[in-house]
Amino acid sequence: MRTRYSLVSRVPGQINYMRKVIGISDEDCINHLRMSRCVFSRFCHLLETFGGLKSTRNCTIVEKAAMFLSILAHHTKNRIVKSNHIRSGRTVSKHFHRVLNSVIILHSILLSQPKPIDENCTNGRWRHFKGCLGALDGTYINVTVPVQDRARYHNRKGDISVNVLAVCDINMNYVYVLTGWEGSAADSRVLRNAITRSNGFRIPQGFHFILNYIWLRKSSLSTTIHSSLF
Repeated sequence: MRTRYSLVSRVPGQINYMRKVIGISDEDCINHLRMSRCVFSRFCHLLETFGGLKSTRNCTIVEKAAMFLSILAHHTKNRIVKSNHIRSGRTVSKHFHRVLNSVIILHSILLSQPKPIDENCTNGRWRHFKGCLGALDGTYINVTVPVQDRARYHNRKGDISVNVLAVCDINMNYVYVLTGWEGSAADSRVLRNAITRSNGFRIPQGFHFILNYIWLRKSSLSTTIHSSLF
């Protein structure tokens, strides 16, 4: 006789796994999700209060956020996450995108507003850069793309990736992030697109950011932009 499918039978296993992830110690939580239990709790609060994320009958906000962070922190595959959380692959994918949409809504809260270096700065690394708002650089993030598109996503290291521009303030808080460019795109091209697009990266008059000079040397940015990027 065929065994009847039951969601209830999965619940104890789901509870035990979440207890192992966030219910034992901060060290375990950091190992699994790359943040402490206190920070994770605040993240869930932001998702619910400002991001519009809601718990459903069968899945809480806490578990949705845990699945989302597990995928981002360790590049975990869908089949591994569904096995750990005892969920279907469709459920994992659905909740990942719901959390992602909530995180995008939180961009005004999560992205920091940079403050320029002034005469009172005591940071030995930054105090010589008066008027500096932070630094920017690019990085490659590996992705999976259709076979016919792989050539465009090959970076100079031979990996399949996207070229991501990230801007941080002096406290390593994100100020601006631009992703989506193929790995084969030059850094200077990504930077030029970030500055010229309608909703792009803006540098207040009289301030500047630090970056690798090679980016500017290979780009065709205007003199005004060059003076704002050191």
